[in-house]
This record gives sequence, structure tokens and C-alpha cells, in this order.
Amino acid sequence: MLIREIEEKDNKQVELLIRTCLIEFGADKPGCAWSDPNLGCFFQVYQNEKSKYWVVEENNKIVAGCGIGPLTNTENICELQKMYSLKEVRGTGIASKLMKISLEFAKKYYEKCYLETFSNMVAANKFYKKHGFIQLEKPLIETEHYACDVWYIKTL
Repeated sequence: MLIREIEEKDNKQVELLIRTCLIEFGADKPGCAWSDPNLGCFFQVYQNEKSKYWVVEENNKIVAGCGIGPLTNTENICELQKMYSLKEVRGTGIASKLMKISLEFAKKYYEKCYLETFSNMVAANKFYKKHGFIQLEKPLIETEHYACDVWYIKTL
């Protein structure tokens, strides 16, 4: 498996990856990544200096991805964005590698990292806690992901 920065040719595959995972967890609804207008153009979205998106490619197929971007209306806080992996690569350690790369990048520009997710993504919640994220009682700020019901923060 190859971890690399997103390329323009990956846009559709990344959108398919995310939508596949959202359907699996019943999150194919408004108020989460499902309705994100930028879902099919991540290459373009992640072109500024403080943002980056990585993909995991296996046999010319995108099987996982993760991004870092600024958290709107905050200072020195980034967001771990759109971290998803297909069933077939879960448990392989690839998500830990993606997390490490993402947080190393984030440390260059930010002091804290925030994320929003769903309580029914049980393995993902355990994964975030294992990587030092602290669960919050409420969202740090109001975002377009109002359907999310679990929030985390980590000091970098």
C-alpha cells in the first residue's frame, strides 16, 4: 500500500471511498460529509499551505484517505478531516500511519487538532482515543457537520 498526497485524478475515487463508508455507517444524510459540496474536488480544496490530504493506494485503487485543514473561525486549531478506510484495509495499521503523517504535518502550523465523528463508528472512536484525542462534551464550534454526535481535541 502506498501513502501519497492526493492528485487531481483521485477526486472521484476519494468521493466514492467516503460515500461508501458513510453508507456503511448510516451517515448518508445531511449534516455530515455526505452533503459536503467539496467532496468531489479534494485535490483543489487541499492546495493551500496549511491543508493537505493523503490517500492510500492499493492496486490503483484508493482504499483510505485523511486530511488536515484549518478549523474555521479559530486560531491555531486544525481539523482532522475525512479520515476513512474501506473495510478490506481496516486493522492493517494503515490508519495509524495516515494519522502519524497527518499529525506531523499539523504540528508545523497548528497547536491543536479537532475532529467530529459519529458514536456508532465504535472502532474509529477507540482509534482516536488510542491516538491521544480527548472526547469533548459538545462541539468546539458549530460546523456544517451538525449531525455528528462525538467531538475530540488533541494538543499537538
